[in-house]
Formats: sequence, C-alpha cells, structure tokens
Amino acid sequence: MREMLTGGPLDVLTGDYLAELTMLILGRDRLRDPKLGYAKTFLRQLEEGLGLAHERGVRIVANAGGLNPAGLADAIRELAERVGVPARVAHVEGDDLLARGGWGDGVLTANAYLGGHGITACLRAGADVVVTGRVTDAALVSGPAAWWFGWGSEEYDRLAGAVVAGHVLECGTHATGGNYAFFAERAERVESLRRRPGFPLAEIYEDGSSVVGKHPGTGGFVDAGTVTAQLLYETGPARYAGPDVTARLDTVRLTDEGAGAGAGAGARADRVRIEGVRGEAPPPTLKVGLNRVGGWRNEVVFVLTGLDVEAKAALVQAQLEAALDKSRPAELRWELARTDRADADTEETASALLRLVVRDPDQSVVGRAVSGAAIELALGSYPGFHVTAPPGKGTPYGVFEAAYVDAGSVPHVAVLPDGERVAVAPAASTRPLVPVAQPVLPEPLPEGPLRRAPLGLVAGARSGDKGGDANVGVWVRSDAAWRWLVHELTVDRLRELLPETAPLPVVRHVLPNLRALNFVVEGLLGEGVAAQARFDPQAKGLGEWLRAREVEVPVEML
Repeated sequence: MREMLTGGPLDVLTGDYLAELTMLILGRDRLRDPKLGYAKTFLRQLEEGLGLAHERGVRIVANAGGLNPAGLADAIRELAERVGVPARVAHVEGDDLLARGGWGDGVLTANAYLGGHGITACLRAGADVVVTGRVTDAALVSGPAAWWFGWGSEEYDRLAGAVVAGHVLECGTHATGGNYAFFAERAERVESLRRRPGFPLAEIYEDGSSVVGKHPGTGGFVDAGTVTAQLLYETGPARYAGPDVTARLDTVRLTDEGAGAGAGAGARADRVRIEGVRGEAPPPTLKVGLNRVGGWRNEVVFVLTGLDVEAKAALVQAQLEAALDKSRPAELRWELARTDRADADTEETASALLRLVVRDPDQSVVGRAVSGAAIELALGSYPGFHVTAPPGKGTPYGVFEAAYVDAGSVPHVAVLPDGERVAVAPAASTRPLVPVAQPVLPEPLPEGPLRRAPLGLVAGARSGDKGGDANVGVWVRSDAAWRWLVHELTVDRLRELLPETAPLPVVRHVLPNLRALNFVVEGLLGEGVAAQARFDPQAKGLGEWLRAREVEVPVEML
C-alpha cells in the first residue's frame, strides 16, 4: 500500500483481499468472535496508508470487509480518530446470504458476488474509504471508473472495458511479470523480478479503454504477454459474466506501447493499451459462493530412497491399509512422486516421495489412528523407512460450491458516510448466457519439417482454479504460431498431453484477438482448494506441466 501511494500519481487505490479459501478462513474467525470476519491485514496497512492517502487525495476501495464490512468500517473510523486523519468511511453490504438458509449442512459462508454500483454510490456521496463484502474482483475497478466518469448502468461497452482492466489488476503482480511463462527468456527480466515486481496500475479512459502499467522504478515488467497471461487466468468462455455487465473477452485488443518498430522514439516501456472491449447486459442470476467444513484430513509423506522404489511403495501401502482395516477412513489417496534419479550424488535426489492423504467426517478416524499406524511401521517395513514430518492429529478441510440466485432477490445496499442506507437496484436489463459462435479458424500452416520439442518453447500458459474446476490458458506471440497452435492443441490433444484430464469434461474456448486458447477442465480439483485433495490443489502448475510436454513443432518456430 505504501509503495502504491508514494510511487507515483494515483486517484483510487484498490485492494483485493478475498479468495474462495479466504472466505472459509473468515467464516471460522467469525465463529470464534462475531465481531471479526474481515481482513485484519487491511487495518494494519491503513495505520500508515490512511495518512498517505489523505495527503495525496487518493480514495481507497477494498473488499477487505469480507463477512463483516460494517465491522471493518467501524474499525477504520476508530483507527482514523486514533491516528488523527479525517476519513469519510462507507461500506457496501447485502452479499451475505447465510441467514437465508437452505444451503445444506455445515455451510459457514454464503455470499453473493455483487457488482460495482454500490461502490459507485459510496464514492458519489464523498467517501474517502469504501469497504465491501463479497463483490467481484473486477468491481473494485469498474465501480470507481463509473463514479469518475459518471457512466450509467447500461453503458455496457465502457463498463466492460473497466471490468477487463479490473481483471488484469486483481492478482497484483501477475500483470507485472509475476508467475510469467517467458520470464527466463531475457536476462533483464530475471533481474527485474529479483527486485520484486511492483504492483500494476490502470489508466482508465472515458470510453472504457485503459493502459496498464506500473510506477516508475519498481521491479518487474509489463508487456502484452503479461497482460494476456492475466486475462486468461481463472476465466472460461469468451463471455465473462458479472453482475453489472458481461464482458466479451473475444473482443479485447492489446497494443504494447513500449515495444515494436512502430512504437516510435517516444514510446514508454511497461505500458499496454486495452481497447475494443464490447459489453452486453449481465445474466439474470448472481453467483453465490458457499463454503462448508467438509470433514477432517491427515497426511503422511513416506521417503523411499534408492533401489526398488515401486516395491517399497507397494509394501508400505499394503501394511498401512491392513493396519487401518478396523477404522478405515472414508477416503484414502496415495500418490507416488518419482523425484529420485539413478546413481544420485545426494541422498535427497536418490529419494522418491509416497504421499498418503486421508479424509473422513470423524477426526478420530484420521488422527491418532492414522498417525499411530504409520509410525508403528517404522521398524518393520521397507529399508530406509522415514517420513518427512511426524503426522499430526488431523485438521479440518473445507469445501467450496457455487450456487445461483435471482439477482433481484439480493439486497445490494450502499451505506454512505453519513449512515444513510441506499438500495442499489439490480440490472434493469439482463441477458441469459449462451456460448459465442465458434470463430473462423485461420488456415493451418503449410506442411514443413517438424522437431520434437517442449510446447513451452513456443507457447505460454497460465492456469488456476474456480472451485473444483481448473482452467489452462495457452497463448502464442505470432500469427504463424497461432495458425499452428489452434489446430495442434485440440481437446483430444490436451487430454493426451495431460493424462489426468483424460476422464474429465474439457471445454476449449478460442480467443483469436489474443492468439489464445482457454481450456476448462471440470472436476480436476475435486471439492476445491480448501479440500486439498490434489498435489496442486489450485492447479497453479498445470500450465507449466503442459508447457513441458513435448510435441512436434514446426522447425521454423524454434
């Protein structure tokens, strides 16, 4: 927060503090103390940030209110009085639908994803700080943009442009080189990331277009590739639905203002223009994120060193499962990671890892019963027996689900700085979501010599999670590479390259303007990140696994 407030010009500082897993954590906080349920980190940042923002005339908009935006607003007022900084504080509420009931057993949180119009109302009333509960991540940008320019609720193209800018900003340094597929191509990029990438900012224009950049002198870098990567992150179809507008991702056009012969001598690096975004009326329903405690889990990781790794794994698995026969957990999952290599010169690189995850509604079934059984094998199992850490007593895990409710049934309320409560009307016009027509594909490349090579030498990727589903966005940087990729990387080919996806529904979405394909893999992550059922529970490395797989690549591209 300090870096953004002191690093250069700023009108509005936004902060995204919520994720699906965060809502579960806040739900458990609220169980312990009903006065909690908001992101305490935000308050700590305001200790210094509130005064800096006041000095510079910067408005602050954050979703740090979580499950208790009114409580956070009161805490900010107390903080402002304590540090001697005048602050008009407003908040947005109505997203918390837990009291409505009917969500099923064990649900801790039930929050609708609201749009940006409540934020707009608070800023129009003169708020210096606006905190919300669950709004869409992009609403933190589209709400202030609508206030600044006075946009109406049906100016869909402008709102969609701001939503796209908000999506680029929402994951912070993702847009400034963080987690970027091609980071190692140039030495200066690696060096810039060693300094820690700065946070991105967006210059929003009245027509809804924007330029994404960062403060001068901060680490990292911004180019069309980093922006493309974030545009593909945790998205799905070309129609990117929100409470205020459906943005058409297939209309986004990017221009790298700091690169290329046509950029001109005065071009500045780290600036990417986003334009051409079309918007449509939003769908008639709002998404509701549900978090519940799914049960209890435990984990044991056995280290298998040297020879006969497969036989060692089979032995300890059979021994432990036999020991658990009388009190068998509802779910046992074994995974053998062959991290070992032959004739290794260190013990660690001579070792493989066998991971057991158990889950059950009863803590006692996954606690001492499992950890005791595992450790009691220590002197009577495979040679070299040891584990990475002593197994514990079991911990609770969460489950995320999505539900949908009629948008008009959700009480979206802006609570202004003077306490006045203003109802925010739902969208006057709606449009049910339907898939876009498949675009016309470019002609395949002419036949020519091929070479087997990793896909990642040509294509970038970024992957992530939405509940139990994973998405993998793949893009290339030239028209020729696009002509090859769009015909090479079909759904069937993806299933071949990523065998874990083979039994699951996979949908491919084509985005020609970005030279990108976006794959949604349904059910890969089970019940979501909080369930921790998979080695990579948020699918963060799925795209990099895909890039490491070898395919037949046209020689001219290598």
